[in-house]
Amino acid sequence: MISFFINFYRFCKLVFIGIKKDTEFRYLFFFLSILLTSSTIFYNKIEHWEVVDSLYFSVMTMATVGYGDFVPTHNISKIFTIIYTFLSIGTFVAFTAKIVQFTLQKDNQKTPLGKLKSKLKNKDD
Repeated sequence: MISFFINFYRFCKLVFIGIKKDTEFRYLFFFLSILLTSSTIFYNKIEHWEVVDSLYFSVMTMATVGYGDFVPTHNISKIFTIIYTFLSIGTFVAFTAKIVQFTLQKDNQKTPLGKLKSKLKNKDD
């Protein structure tokens, strides 16, 4: 359980660093937040699911898990889900790739070779 909280802390720290330092990350985070918020509201209003259930379905669809415990029943919901799936999967993958990129950059800066590269880069500037 402790490792979960440590990893959650590291994830939050990377998100804050990404928002602060990277414009592309900021746009991805903003778009991802809008997708999750709008889909949660949509399913809550149209399918009459609880907010937590709507958010759960949105995240599971975005992450391509799809347990099947919630299924859209209205035609408009099915059409919305198709569009939402196309938009959210690409955004989720790009967001996850950015987080991995930040993690690798951070870990690379801690290694002796990464420190040497950093020093050489600073000398050239």
